[in-house]
Amino acid sequence: MSRKKKLSNSFHVFLKETFSRVGLKLLILSFFIGIVMKFFGWTPHNLIQKIIDFLQSLWERGFITLTNFFHITMMGAIIVVPIFLISRIFHKK
Repeated sequence: MSRKKKLSNSFHVFLKETFSRVGLKLLILSFFIGIVMKFFGWTPHNLIQKIIDFLQSLWERGFITLTNFFHITMMGAIIVVPIFLISRIFHKK
């Protein structure tokens, strides 16, 4: 089998359709997404910046959440562990 035919078959297997049909679908979808972006006044740069800002705030809040989770768990453990130990010590078999 020639290299061109192998490449064509590889694209067809990957895309599950012909190259021209996928290209047409992508063109139509891009057009409608462009209309929506224009309507809301979005630009690709602004979208990327908003995504980066969102991920940074999520990262920062994630560490705060982990810290709070640790503190709350330790506060609960101060009460739970002694009660658990006392109940084990005085538990009759």
